[in-house]
Amino acid sequence: MVRVRRLHEWAVSEEEAVAIQQRLREQVVVRDDHGPVRRVAGLDVAYRDPDIAVGVVTVLDAESLAVLDQAVVRERIEFPYISGLFAFREVPALTRALERLTVEPDALVCDGHGLAHPRRFGLAAHLGVLTGLPSIGVAKNSFGECAEPGPARGAWAPVTADGETVGRVLRTQPGIKPIYVSVGHRFTLDSACALVLRLAPRYRLPETTRTADHLGRIS
Repeated sequence: MVRVRRLHEWAVSEEEAVAIQQRLREQVVVRDDHGPVRRVAGLDVAYRDPDIAVGVVTVLDAESLAVLDQAVVRERIEFPYISGLFAFREVPALTRALERLTVEPDALVCDGHGLAHPRRFGLAAHLGVLTGLPSIGVAKNSFGECAEPGPARGAWAPVTADGETVGRVLRTQPGIKPIYVSVGHRFTLDSACALVLRLAPRYRLPETTRTADHLGRIS
């Protein structure tokens, strides 16, 4: 199982949530502070109705991309939808799912942003700090400004916000719409993008995201 630190409450006001992000942001490590990534988890949230979040985690072998473990948790949502505070809606269900795993992953690949966030503390960074695990944000839509990368697999362009590089727009398949990668915790952008490309040998999205999304749809 994954151990999750209880660093704050979830039933908080908007002002308290912003303060929590600003405080925990100081704990984010932006360097390659990890060993070989042999088992990698994909995290996603599905919604059965507006009040229930279905937290889904799949753990894959990083080489074969075979699913080694999985967990699904349904959690009542206690926090309203507020831009920049999405983690307060989704992370409770995801952390409970992580705690149910029997295979501990070496890294987390989250459906969302990491440092590409108004306070540089998106969902992937939040999960990284709470679990202590290296984490990456892989999003379908951009936060910040970016140019279109070249058409080849592996082409990328920086994503910037307020003059700061906060991620990359990455082409995972030739001529296919790119994705948006940002550091969550204990990664650099170079190594985060390299891992995402390893996990996306055939499709636009990495297999971690694809398997978690599929499990969420059928659970």
